[in-house]
Amino acid sequence: MRKIVSTIFVLLLTVTSLLAQPEQGGDFLRSIGKIYVVVGVLVTIFLGIVLFLAWLERRVSELEIHFKEE
Repeated sequence: MRKIVSTIFVLLLTVTSLLAQPEQGGDFLRSIGKIYVVVGVLVTIFLGIVLFLAWLERRVSELEIHFKEE
């Protein structure tokens, strides 16, 4: 769990540093307010993947314990 939290923290720092750098394409999206929609969708997708992987890890751990008992 600690590894996941630290990975998320590093990725969020990376995303914020990338957003701080002005780009020509980003200026257009930012000027019409769509950059926030793009960032929101990307964050939602990323969080969905992270939650799915955490759920999958929990299920695999349960199966490993079940098979060790047999």
